[in-house]
Amino acid sequence: MEVLREARAQFAELTGLSAESVTSFEQTEDGWSLEIEVLELARVPDTMSLMASYLVELDPEGQLTGYRRLHRYERGRADAHRSGGR
Repeated sequence: MEVLREARAQFAELTGLSAESVTSFEQTEDGWSLEIEVLELARVPDTMSLMASYLVELDPEGQLTGYRRLHRYERGRADAHRSGGR
């Protein structure tokens, strides 16, 4: 759990974005990999806010080594990439 907390804190410090949730987390040969969901742009109503999913990579000690945005979507819409393109 400490690795997750530290990764979220490092990501927020670098990007200015706070993780709303961690949707996946796994140990890799090079350290750790996690996917986080963030609020990128708040809108009214909230269902129109822009969300994004980021892949965050950490070394074995839990230090952030890289991140990249995987996709963006409106909070109120299903993610077409994950729902088979619907």
